[in-house]
Amino acid sequence: MKIADLRSKSTDQLKDQLVQLKKEQFNLRFQQATGQLEKTARMKEVRRDIARVKTLLSEQAKAEAEA
Repeated sequence: MKIADLRSKSTDQLKDQLVQLKKEQFNLRFQQATGQLEKTARMKEVRRDIARVKTLLSEQAKAEAEA
Protein backbone atom coordinates (compact mmCIF):
# COMPACT_ATOMS: atom_id res chain seq x y z
CA MET A 1 0.00 0.00 0.00
CA LYS A 2 1.41 3.35 -1.04
CA ILE A 3 1.40 6.38 1.23
CA ALA A 4 0.03 8.53 -1.62
CA ASP A 5 -3.03 6.28 -1.84
CA LEU A 6 -3.62 6.64 1.88
CA ARG A 7 -3.22 10.42 1.88
CA SER A 8 -6.15 10.74 -0.52
CA LYS A 9 -8.49 9.03 1.97
CA SER A 10 -10.58 10.72 4.63
CA THR A 11 -10.17 10.13 8.36
CA ASP A 12 -13.15 7.76 8.46
CA GLN A 13 -11.79 5.76 5.55
CA LEU A 14 -8.41 5.52 7.27
CA LYS A 15 -10.03 4.28 10.47
CA ASP A 16 -11.93 1.64 8.50
CA GLN A 17 -8.69 0.64 6.76
CA LEU A 18 -6.98 0.35 10.14
CA VAL A 19 -9.70 -1.97 11.46
CA GLN A 20 -9.45 -4.09 8.33
CA LEU A 21 -5.66 -4.34 8.62
CA LYS A 22 -5.85 -5.30 12.29
CA LYS A 23 -8.31 -8.08 11.45
CA GLU A 24 -5.98 -9.31 8.73
CA GLN A 25 -3.06 -9.20 11.15
CA PHE A 26 -5.02 -11.27 13.66
CA ASN A 27 -5.91 -13.83 11.01
CA LEU A 28 -2.29 -14.04 9.86
CA ARG A 29 -1.09 -14.59 13.43
CA PHE A 30 -3.70 -17.31 13.86
CA GLN A 31 -2.60 -18.99 10.62
CA GLN A 32 1.02 -18.83 11.72
CA ALA A 33 0.21 -20.41 15.08
CA THR A 34 -1.61 -23.29 13.38
CA GLY A 35 1.09 -23.75 10.74
CA GLN A 36 -1.10 -22.74 7.81
CA LEU A 37 0.62 -19.47 6.89
CA GLU A 38 2.16 -19.63 3.42
CA LYS A 39 3.20 -16.02 2.78
CA THR A 40 5.17 -15.06 5.84
CA ALA A 41 6.23 -11.76 4.29
CA ARG A 42 2.61 -10.61 4.36
CA MET A 43 2.84 -10.23 8.14
CA LYS A 44 5.59 -7.64 7.72
CA GLU A 45 3.63 -5.81 5.02
CA VAL A 46 0.49 -5.63 7.15
CA ARG A 47 2.44 -4.44 10.19
CA ARG A 48 3.99 -1.63 8.16
CA ASP A 49 0.65 -0.70 6.57
CA ILE A 50 -0.83 -0.38 10.05
CA ALA A 51 2.03 1.93 11.01
CA ARG A 52 1.45 4.05 7.89
CA VAL A 53 -2.25 4.44 8.63
CA LYS A 54 -1.60 5.30 12.27
CA THR A 55 1.00 7.87 11.24
CA LEU A 56 -1.42 9.56 8.85
CA LEU A 57 -4.17 9.59 11.47
CA SER A 58 -1.87 11.25 13.98
CA GLU A 59 -0.71 13.78 11.37
CA GLN A 60 -4.32 14.67 10.57
CA ALA A 61 -5.21 14.97 14.25
CA LYS A 62 -2.22 17.26 14.81
CA ALA A 63 -3.16 19.39 11.81
CA GLU A 64 -6.75 19.73 13.08
CA ALA A 65 -5.53 20.70 16.55
CA GLU A 66 -3.33 23.43 15.14
CA ALA A 67 -6.04 24.83 12.88
